[in-house]
Amino acid sequence: MHLAFSKEDNDFRDEVACWLSEHAPTERRPRDGLAMREYDLAWQRAQWEAGWAGIAWPVEHGGRGLSLTQQLIWYEEYARLGMKPIDARFVGLSHAGPTLRARASAEQQAFHLPKILQGDVVWCQGFSEPEAGSDLASLRTRAVVDGDELVVNGQKIWTSYADVADWQELLVRTNTEVPKHKGLTWVICDMHAPGIDVRPIRTLEGGAEFAEVFYDDVRIPLCNVVGTVDQGWSVAMSTLSFERGTAFTINQVQLSSTVERLVGMARDRSLLDDDEIARALARARADVAALRALTYLGISRNARSEAPGPEGSMMKLQYADLGKRIHRLAVEIVGTASLALDEDSYWTDRFLLSFGESIGGGTSEIQRNIIAERVLGLPR
Repeated sequence: MHLAFSKEDNDFRDEVACWLSEHAPTERRPRDGLAMREYDLAWQRAQWEAGWAGIAWPVEHGGRGLSLTQQLIWYEEYARLGMKPIDARFVGLSHAGPTLRARASAEQQAFHLPKILQGDVVWCQGFSEPEAGSDLASLRTRAVVDGDELVVNGQKIWTSYADVADWQELLVRTNTEVPKHKGLTWVICDMHAPGIDVRPIRTLEGGAEFAEVFYDDVRIPLCNVVGTVDQGWSVAMSTLSFERGTAFTINQVQLSSTVERLVGMARDRSLLDDDEIARALARARADVAALRALTYLGISRNARSEAPGPEGSMMKLQYADLGKRIHRLAVEIVGTASLALDEDSYWTDRFLLSFGESIGGGTSEIQRNIIAERVLGLPR
């Protein structure tokens, strides 16, 4: 592990903390819809205009070209303010953007990457289907080549922010005559194209950031294919490596701030005299310290490679399991007030949403298989 904070890094941290304290939005974020979209994009534009967008993105792609260590520092200071870790900008900045940087053509990069960093567009992900979640290669959404276009028919589900998105990273089946991993294509889909029907899904805590998406003879130019036709599995694995390796870094960092908030809440409620609560908080502190060390190790490793490796699944697995335990502890500390589902039910929302952390981005069971096979070298 080769990660240490230099004087330059510490000076950078002070600069980040100062700017965020002065410019981070303080008004309540709209729960969903176009008002939420504009809120998130306005915050991205503010970062872009002040020179804080794409901290670790290469300069040639519009970023600042700084180190992953400095990107981590940004996440840590961002988390201390309690900012929402995932919003409508997430797929563009943490999925599509890194994938386009790694795998797209120069023309695709020049068109899409500036719009992502400048806060002009929202992206969503079209991977999961009703019968293809963790087994992504079983997807059935079909695309047929017709001249210089793909014609797409099928359905996707659990598509975050699809109702407000401009573009989608879409994985489709273009060949049914080969093994299921080999006949897929990763394509950039215009979410305003004719034939797309988006139906929001209301979730348990009252939000509607997920959606079903239906495709009825949707035409996508072949020039929107990233990589080549039928070779999309490799591109998709790049996307998922970023998701599991770096995309959730801010969530992992934020758990530490969450535990400290819970300690303060327990102290204010005179609950630290409860041995069970005190032990649970002490364990949570130790566990987030271990997760922070694992995150630092991942950042150090990723700084020496072009794309995250399978070790990212260790961070994803630990974060998902720990998040559920910490947010369960939160509702125990809040007490009966956690039963209310209203505009101020932050901890209840976080507890309910935490169950999805062990499903989204690949279930915890899938992560364990990846760790066993690709990290530990165990047989299938």
